[in-house]
Amino acid sequence: MIVFAILGLALGIAIGVYLPVFPQLYSKLVAVAFMASLDAAFGGLRAVKEGTYDSSIFISGFFANGLFAVFLCYFGMRLGIDLYYVALVAFGLRIFNNIAIIRRLFMKK
Repeated sequence: MIVFAILGLALGIAIGVYLPVFPQLYSKLVAVAFMASLDAAFGGLRAVKEGTYDSSIFISGFFANGLFAVFLCYFGMRLGIDLYYVALVAFGLRIFNNIAIIRRLFMKK
């Protein structure tokens, strides 16, 4: 089983390196969307561990946060303002906060 995971990871990296999906112009937006998805995933994991998980809140937060962050960053790019830094810092802080809480919840049990 682990062999399939490693082969899939290697194949994904090779495809990503040799067949870029997104133009360089939109790499900042993709980074913000990726950070938003990681934030939602760790927030969902935290909610599961706390026993407060709701799938509608998770799905709406996943798409709403990601789309709104990309929307703000896109218009910041159009205005010549690098707003993606703000989004990356905000999502980074939330991710590390969620990871710290998840770690504490795992250590309690």
